Amino acid sequence: MSELLSTIGTWAASTGIKIVISIVILIVAFKLLDFLANKLCKANDKTQKLDPTIFKTLVGAAKVLLKILVVVCIIGYLGIDTTAIAAMIASLGVAIGLAVNGAVANMAGGVLLLVTRPFKLGDFIECGGSMGTVEEITLNHTRIVTLDNRVVYIPNGTASTATVINYSEKDIRRVDLTYSIPYTQDFAKAEEVILAVAEAEEKVLKDPAPFARVLNQGETGHEITARMWCNSSEYWDTYFDLLEKTKKALGEAGFTAGHQQVDVHMMNK
Repeated sequence: MSELLSTIGTWAASTGIKIVISIVILIVAFKLLDFLANKLCKANDKTQKLDPTIFKTLVGAAKVLLKILVVVCIIGYLGIDTTAIAAMIASLGVAIGLAVNGAVANMAGGVLLLVTRPFKLGDFIECGGSMGTVEEITLNHTRIVTLDNRVVYIPNGTASTATVINYSEKDIRRVDLTYSIPYTQDFAKAEEVILAVAEAEEKVLKDPAPFARVLNQGETGHEITARMWCNSSEYWDTYFDLLEKTKKALGEAGFTAGHQQVDVHMMNK
């Protein structure tokens, strides 16, 4: 019993203390790396010296690599042969690489997105069947928030190869609206009413000038297309305001919506 207690005491005095020290160093180092990464990102957000998208991605990757380095150093401090561990990690990396081919493709896609820059943080995009504001871009996925506040994670392999529509890249956007009036009503007068509403709307730009013309002779009547330009940030407000005000103005001017008409002829036999 005394020999067992002596052995335990010797182990606690040497290896046990090293383990405790290693755990403390690990916790402190990880906390410190997280703190420094957050401080760097916040400082760059204030100064805007570097692009926030690229900067946050690089800081995140550097943080992961430094944490791995801390773990390897602690293993060496405990007296474990790191050469064998390095060889094992390399072999494991090859096996994982073959098994997670999709993840590797996502990382490659993330690098491609950072280089080509089809969108950046804060842009409103449509990609992979989802539409929303870009909130985060990592090496593995792109996170967007939809208009109804859902969070969508798009794999970077998809984002780098799929069609991306960036609604925020240009300062102005065009609002397209279509109206239908019966053939019996004056389409030229309807165009004047639509243009009058567009010209009176403050959010509609004067240049390019608003446009309204007959687009098609449909089954229910004349189809008039109206095209107005506005600032990208005011697109939806402009869209709904024009839709409501134009409908009201057309109604006050005596215009009705086009509707399908069927003529039935009765034949006497």
